[in-house]
Amino acid sequence: MFRTTGISLACWMVAAVTLHAETPFSLKRCEILPLPDHQVSFQIDGIEKTRWHFGGQYPRPFFYPLSGPSGTSLSRMGHPGAENHDHHRSVWFAHNAVAGVDFWSDNTDARVRQKHWYAYRDGDDEAVMASVCGWYDGTGKELMEQDLVAALIPLADGEHSVEFQITMRPPGGVESVELGKTNFGFLAVRVAKTLSVHFGGGRLTDSEGRQGEPEIFGKSARWMDYSGPIAVGAGPERRAVVEGITYFDHPANPRYPTCWHVRADGWMGAAFCLEEGYSIPSQTPLTLRYLLQAHRGPYDRAKAEAVHAAFAGRPGFEIAKSQQPHFQYEVRRAD
Repeated sequence: MFRTTGISLACWMVAAVTLHAETPFSLKRCEILPLPDHQVSFQIDGIEKTRWHFGGQYPRPFFYPLSGPSGTSLSRMGHPGAENHDHHRSVWFAHNAVAGVDFWSDNTDARVRQKHWYAYRDGDDEAVMASVCGWYDGTGKELMEQDLVAALIPLADGEHSVEFQITMRPPGGVESVELGKTNFGFLAVRVAKTLSVHFGGGRLTDSEGRQGEPEIFGKSARWMDYSGPIAVGAGPERRAVVEGITYFDHPANPRYPTCWHVRADGWMGAAFCLEEGYSIPSQTPLTLRYLLQAHRGPYDRAKAEAVHAAFAGRPGFEIAKSQQPHFQYEVRRAD
Protein backbone atom coordinates (compact mmCIF):
# COMPACT_ATOMS: atom_id res chain seq x y z
CA MET A 1 0.00 0.00 0.00
CA PHE A 2 1.41 3.39 -1.03
CA ARG A 3 1.88 5.88 1.77
CA THR A 4 3.15 9.42 1.79
CA THR A 5 4.74 11.35 4.58
CA GLY A 6 3.95 14.89 5.51
CA ILE A 7 7.35 15.95 4.14
CA SER A 8 6.89 14.26 0.75
CA LEU A 9 3.34 15.61 0.45
CA ALA A 10 4.58 19.10 1.22
CA CYS A 11 7.29 18.75 -1.43
CA TRP A 12 4.73 17.57 -3.99
CA MET A 13 2.49 20.56 -3.19
CA VAL A 14 5.40 22.98 -3.63
CA ALA A 15 6.31 21.33 -6.93
CA ALA A 16 2.71 21.59 -8.13
CA VAL A 17 2.51 25.27 -7.22
CA THR A 18 5.84 25.91 -8.95
CA LEU A 19 4.71 24.08 -12.07
CA HIS A 20 1.48 26.07 -12.13
CA ALA A 21 3.38 29.31 -11.73
CA GLU A 22 5.69 28.45 -14.63
CA THR A 23 2.91 27.30 -16.98
CA PRO A 24 -0.30 29.19 -16.14
CA PHE A 25 -3.36 27.33 -17.33
CA SER A 26 -7.08 27.99 -17.47
CA LEU A 27 -9.86 26.06 -19.13
CA LYS A 28 -11.30 27.71 -22.23
CA ARG A 29 -15.06 27.74 -22.52
CA CYS A 30 -15.07 27.05 -26.29
CA GLU A 31 -12.90 24.26 -27.68
CA ILE A 32 -11.94 22.52 -30.91
CA LEU A 33 -11.29 18.80 -30.39
CA PRO A 34 -9.82 16.69 -33.24
CA LEU A 35 -11.21 13.14 -33.24
CA PRO A 36 -10.40 9.86 -34.97
CA ASP A 37 -11.76 9.07 -38.44
CA HIS A 38 -11.24 12.59 -39.83
CA GLN A 39 -13.65 14.45 -37.56
CA VAL A 40 -13.40 17.63 -35.50
CA SER A 41 -15.72 18.42 -32.58
CA PHE A 42 -16.81 21.99 -31.74
CA GLN A 43 -17.71 22.30 -28.05
CA ILE A 44 -18.99 24.84 -25.53
CA ASP A 45 -18.49 23.99 -21.85
CA GLY A 46 -17.54 20.46 -22.89
CA ILE A 47 -20.80 19.94 -24.83
CA GLU A 48 -20.59 19.29 -28.56
CA LYS A 49 -22.57 21.70 -30.73
CA THR A 50 -21.41 20.57 -34.15
CA ARG A 51 -18.85 18.29 -35.79
CA TRP A 52 -16.82 18.59 -39.00
CA HIS A 53 -16.61 15.38 -41.09
CA PHE A 54 -13.96 15.35 -43.84
CA GLY A 55 -13.25 11.66 -44.39
CA GLY A 56 -12.62 10.36 -47.90
CA GLN A 57 -15.67 8.08 -47.79
CA TYR A 58 -17.83 11.14 -48.54
CA PRO A 59 -17.86 13.14 -51.81
CA ARG A 60 -17.45 16.38 -49.83
CA PRO A 61 -17.05 17.43 -46.17
CA PHE A 62 -19.96 18.51 -43.98
CA PHE A 63 -21.01 19.53 -40.48
CA TYR A 64 -23.26 17.20 -38.45
CA PRO A 65 -24.97 17.55 -36.08
CA LEU A 66 -25.95 21.19 -35.75
CA SER A 67 -27.41 20.95 -32.25
CA GLY A 68 -29.98 23.35 -30.86
CA PRO A 69 -30.06 24.71 -27.31
CA SER A 70 -31.88 21.56 -26.16
CA GLY A 71 -29.09 19.33 -27.49
CA THR A 72 -31.14 17.79 -30.32
CA SER A 73 -29.79 18.25 -33.84
CA LEU A 74 -31.62 20.87 -35.90
CA SER A 75 -30.09 19.42 -39.07
CA ARG A 76 -30.28 15.94 -40.60
CA MET A 77 -28.52 13.64 -43.04
CA GLY A 78 -30.48 13.33 -46.29
CA HIS A 79 -34.01 14.02 -47.46
CA PRO A 80 -36.85 12.44 -45.40
CA GLY A 81 -38.54 10.95 -48.48
CA ALA A 82 -36.15 10.85 -51.44
CA GLU A 83 -32.96 8.77 -51.54
CA ASN A 84 -31.75 10.72 -54.59
CA HIS A 85 -31.13 13.62 -52.22
CA ASP A 86 -28.63 11.81 -50.00
CA HIS A 87 -26.11 14.48 -51.03
CA HIS A 88 -27.99 16.73 -48.56
CA ARG A 89 -25.60 16.12 -45.69
CA SER A 90 -26.72 18.41 -42.87
CA VAL A 91 -24.63 21.58 -43.41
CA TRP A 92 -22.26 21.51 -46.37
CA PHE A 93 -20.49 23.48 -49.09
CA ALA A 94 -21.08 22.65 -52.74
CA HIS A 95 -21.78 24.21 -56.14
CA ASN A 96 -23.48 22.83 -59.22
CA ALA A 97 -21.17 24.40 -61.81
CA VAL A 98 -17.47 24.93 -61.07
CA ALA A 99 -15.62 25.17 -64.40
CA GLY A 100 -18.57 23.25 -65.85
CA VAL A 101 -18.33 20.40 -63.31
CA ASP A 102 -21.15 19.36 -60.94
CA PHE A 103 -19.98 19.43 -57.33
CA TRP A 104 -23.52 19.39 -55.96
CA SER A 105 -24.98 15.95 -56.55
CA ASP A 106 -23.50 12.51 -55.89
CA ASN A 107 -23.92 11.60 -59.58
CA THR A 108 -20.40 12.61 -60.67
CA ASP A 109 -16.86 11.71 -59.70
CA ALA A 110 -16.09 15.28 -58.64
CA ARG A 111 -14.79 15.48 -55.08
CA VAL A 112 -14.01 18.08 -52.44
CA ARG A 113 -11.11 17.04 -50.21
CA GLN A 114 -9.57 18.71 -47.18
CA LYS A 115 -5.86 19.15 -47.89
CA HIS A 116 -4.86 20.07 -44.35
CA TRP A 117 -5.90 22.16 -41.40
CA TYR A 118 -4.24 25.49 -40.71
CA ALA A 119 -5.13 26.13 -37.09
CA TYR A 120 -7.40 25.20 -34.19
CA ARG A 121 -7.98 27.95 -31.63
CA ASP A 122 -9.83 27.63 -28.33
CA GLY A 123 -11.15 30.61 -26.39
CA ASP A 124 -13.74 31.93 -24.00
CA ASP A 125 -15.60 33.92 -26.68
CA GLU A 126 -15.24 31.55 -29.62
CA ALA A 127 -13.53 28.41 -30.87
CA VAL A 128 -12.13 28.58 -34.40
CA MET A 129 -11.02 26.04 -37.01
CA ALA A 130 -9.26 26.97 -40.24
CA SER A 131 -8.59 24.48 -43.04
CA VAL A 132 -8.11 24.32 -46.81
CA CYS A 133 -9.97 22.12 -49.32
CA GLY A 134 -9.38 21.31 -52.97
CA TRP A 135 -12.20 20.86 -55.49
CA TYR A 136 -11.22 18.10 -57.97
CA ASP A 137 -12.88 16.84 -61.12
CA GLY A 138 -13.28 13.14 -61.95
CA THR A 139 -9.71 12.91 -63.29
CA GLY A 140 -8.21 14.33 -60.09
CA LYS A 141 -7.52 17.76 -61.58
CA GLU A 142 -7.93 20.57 -59.08
CA LEU A 143 -10.38 23.19 -60.34
CA MET A 144 -10.72 25.40 -57.26
CA GLU A 145 -9.18 25.87 -53.83
CA GLN A 146 -11.22 26.85 -50.76
CA ASP A 147 -10.11 28.19 -47.41
CA LEU A 148 -12.64 27.54 -44.66
CA VAL A 149 -12.84 29.26 -41.29
CA ALA A 150 -15.57 28.09 -38.90
CA ALA A 151 -16.13 29.71 -35.51
CA LEU A 152 -18.43 28.46 -32.75
CA ILE A 153 -19.78 31.38 -30.70
CA PRO A 154 -21.82 31.08 -27.47
CA LEU A 155 -24.86 33.33 -27.13
CA ALA A 156 -27.27 34.18 -24.33
CA ASP A 157 -29.92 31.72 -23.05
CA GLY A 158 -27.97 28.64 -24.11
CA GLU A 159 -28.03 29.58 -27.80
CA HIS A 160 -25.02 29.57 -30.10
CA SER A 161 -24.00 30.41 -33.63
CA VAL A 162 -21.55 29.01 -36.15
CA GLU A 163 -19.86 31.63 -38.30
CA PHE A 164 -18.36 30.62 -41.65
CA GLN A 165 -15.88 32.37 -43.88
CA ILE A 166 -15.06 30.70 -47.18
CA THR A 167 -12.50 31.99 -49.68
CA MET A 168 -12.48 30.48 -53.18
CA ARG A 169 -9.67 30.90 -55.72
CA PRO A 170 -8.22 29.13 -58.74
CA PRO A 171 -5.50 26.59 -57.96
CA GLY A 172 -1.86 27.55 -58.41
CA GLY A 173 -0.92 28.35 -62.00
CA VAL A 174 -4.52 28.88 -63.14
CA GLU A 175 -5.68 32.40 -64.03
CA SER A 176 -9.38 32.07 -63.20
CA VAL A 177 -12.22 29.70 -62.37
CA GLU A 178 -15.75 30.13 -63.68
CA LEU A 179 -18.87 29.57 -61.59
CA GLY A 180 -21.95 28.86 -63.68
CA LYS A 181 -25.47 30.20 -63.21
CA THR A 182 -27.29 27.86 -60.79
CA ASN A 183 -29.62 27.71 -57.79
CA PHE A 184 -27.21 25.37 -56.00
CA GLY A 185 -24.27 26.79 -54.04
CA PHE A 186 -22.44 27.52 -51.84
CA LEU A 187 -23.64 26.89 -48.26
CA ALA A 188 -26.70 24.65 -47.84
CA VAL A 189 -28.63 23.43 -44.80
CA ARG A 190 -30.88 20.38 -44.59
CA VAL A 191 -33.02 20.86 -41.48
CA ALA A 192 -34.40 18.17 -39.17
CA LYS A 193 -37.54 16.42 -40.44
CA THR A 194 -39.87 17.89 -37.80
CA LEU A 195 -38.51 21.37 -38.49
CA SER A 196 -39.61 21.28 -42.14
CA VAL A 197 -42.91 22.65 -43.38
CA HIS A 198 -43.90 19.58 -45.41
CA PHE A 199 -42.75 16.74 -43.15
CA GLY A 200 -43.12 18.47 -39.78
CA GLY A 201 -44.60 21.55 -38.19
CA GLY A 202 -42.03 24.13 -39.23
CA ARG A 203 -42.20 27.58 -40.77
CA LEU A 204 -39.97 29.42 -43.25
CA THR A 205 -39.59 33.17 -42.72
CA ASP A 206 -37.18 35.67 -44.27
CA SER A 207 -35.85 39.04 -43.11
CA GLU A 208 -38.51 40.87 -45.13
CA GLY A 209 -41.36 39.13 -43.31
CA ARG A 210 -42.31 36.80 -46.17
CA GLN A 211 -43.35 33.27 -45.24
CA GLY A 212 -43.37 29.97 -47.10
CA GLU A 213 -41.55 28.63 -50.16
CA PRO A 214 -43.79 30.27 -52.84
CA GLU A 215 -43.25 33.74 -51.34
CA ILE A 216 -39.53 33.36 -50.61
CA PHE A 217 -37.96 31.21 -53.34
CA GLY A 218 -35.56 33.20 -55.51
CA LYS A 219 -36.06 36.43 -53.57
CA SER A 220 -33.24 38.39 -51.96
CA ALA A 221 -33.16 38.75 -48.17
CA ARG A 222 -30.66 39.49 -45.42
CA TRP A 223 -31.44 36.27 -43.62
CA MET A 224 -33.63 33.17 -43.66
CA ASP A 225 -35.18 31.31 -40.72
CA TYR A 226 -36.46 27.74 -40.41
CA SER A 227 -38.18 27.13 -37.04
CA GLY A 228 -40.43 24.41 -35.71
CA PRO A 229 -40.91 21.56 -33.25
CA ILE A 230 -38.02 19.35 -32.22
CA ALA A 231 -38.08 16.25 -30.01
CA VAL A 232 -36.20 16.34 -26.70
CA GLY A 233 -35.88 13.81 -23.92
CA ALA A 234 -36.59 10.07 -23.97
CA GLY A 235 -39.23 7.68 -22.68
CA PRO A 236 -41.93 9.33 -20.55
CA GLU A 237 -39.93 12.58 -20.67
CA ARG A 238 -40.02 12.81 -24.48
CA ARG A 239 -41.71 15.98 -25.67
CA ALA A 240 -41.61 18.63 -28.39
CA VAL A 241 -40.11 22.07 -28.01
CA VAL A 242 -39.73 24.82 -30.61
CA GLU A 243 -36.27 25.76 -31.88
CA GLY A 244 -34.80 26.88 -35.15
CA ILE A 245 -31.94 27.99 -37.38
CA THR A 246 -31.54 31.54 -38.64
CA TYR A 247 -29.15 31.74 -41.60
CA PHE A 248 -27.53 35.15 -42.18
CA ASP A 249 -25.86 36.68 -45.20
CA HIS A 250 -23.08 39.20 -44.43
CA PRO A 251 -23.31 42.80 -45.75
CA ALA A 252 -19.71 42.62 -47.06
CA ASN A 253 -20.55 39.70 -49.36
CA PRO A 254 -20.83 40.40 -53.09
CA ARG A 255 -24.48 40.34 -54.20
CA TYR A 256 -25.76 41.10 -50.69
CA PRO A 257 -28.54 40.61 -49.87
CA THR A 258 -28.34 37.18 -51.45
CA CYS A 259 -31.07 35.33 -53.33
CA TRP A 260 -32.36 32.22 -51.58
CA HIS A 261 -33.15 28.69 -52.68
CA VAL A 262 -35.57 27.31 -50.09
CA ARG A 263 -37.94 24.35 -49.98
CA ALA A 264 -40.90 23.39 -47.84
CA ASP A 265 -39.46 19.86 -47.65
CA GLY A 266 -36.76 21.16 -45.31
CA TRP A 267 -33.79 22.92 -46.75
CA MET A 268 -32.41 26.39 -47.39
CA GLY A 269 -29.36 27.76 -49.15
CA ALA A 270 -27.89 31.10 -50.11
CA ALA A 271 -27.93 30.89 -53.93
CA PHE A 272 -24.95 33.05 -54.85
CA CYS A 273 -25.19 32.31 -58.59
CA LEU A 274 -28.97 32.11 -58.90
CA GLU A 275 -29.24 35.06 -61.30
CA GLU A 276 -25.87 34.86 -63.07
CA GLY A 277 -22.48 33.19 -62.97
CA TYR A 278 -19.30 34.58 -61.45
CA SER A 279 -15.66 34.60 -62.52
CA ILE A 280 -12.96 34.29 -59.84
CA PRO A 281 -9.58 35.62 -61.03
CA SER A 282 -6.42 34.48 -59.27
CA GLN A 283 -5.65 38.06 -58.16
CA THR A 284 -9.07 38.54 -56.52
CA PRO A 285 -10.34 35.50 -54.57
CA LEU A 286 -14.03 35.35 -53.68
CA THR A 287 -14.71 35.57 -49.94
CA LEU A 288 -18.17 34.92 -48.52
CA ARG A 289 -19.27 35.07 -44.89
CA TYR A 290 -22.38 33.39 -43.46
CA LEU A 291 -23.70 32.66 -39.99
CA LEU A 292 -26.07 30.01 -38.63
CA GLN A 293 -27.77 30.83 -35.31
CA ALA A 294 -29.27 27.90 -33.37
CA HIS A 295 -32.01 29.57 -31.38
CA ARG A 296 -34.52 28.68 -28.69
CA GLY A 297 -38.25 29.19 -29.34
CA PRO A 298 -39.94 30.40 -32.54
CA TYR A 299 -38.47 32.96 -34.93
CA ASP A 300 -37.96 36.32 -33.24
CA ARG A 301 -37.42 39.20 -35.66
CA ALA A 302 -35.97 41.54 -33.02
CA LYS A 303 -33.44 38.90 -31.96
CA ALA A 304 -32.51 38.26 -35.60
CA GLU A 305 -31.91 41.98 -36.14
CA ALA A 306 -29.55 42.05 -33.15
CA VAL A 307 -27.63 38.95 -34.29
CA HIS A 308 -27.36 40.35 -37.81
CA ALA A 309 -26.02 43.67 -36.49
CA ALA A 310 -23.43 41.90 -34.34
CA PHE A 311 -22.37 39.70 -37.28
CA ALA A 312 -22.14 42.71 -39.60
CA GLY A 313 -19.94 44.54 -37.09
CA ARG A 314 -17.46 41.71 -36.48
CA PRO A 315 -14.29 41.70 -38.56
CA GLY A 316 -13.57 38.66 -40.69
CA PHE A 317 -10.67 36.24 -40.31
CA GLU A 318 -7.08 36.20 -41.45
CA ILE A 319 -4.93 33.07 -41.82
CA ALA A 320 -1.19 33.61 -41.60
CA LYS A 321 2.07 31.80 -40.92
CA SER A 322 2.67 31.87 -37.19
CA GLN A 323 5.62 33.43 -35.39
CA GLN A 324 4.82 31.50 -32.21
CA PRO A 325 6.79 28.36 -31.30
CA HIS A 326 5.03 25.05 -32.09
CA PHE A 327 2.44 26.74 -34.34
CA GLN A 328 2.65 26.55 -38.14
CA TYR A 329 -0.30 28.86 -38.81
CA GLU A 330 -2.64 31.07 -36.84
CA VAL A 331 -6.14 32.33 -37.47
CA ARG A 332 -7.29 35.63 -36.05
CA ARG A 333 -9.88 38.32 -36.49
CA ALA A 334 -8.70 41.06 -38.85
CA ASP A 335 -7.89 44.42 -37.27
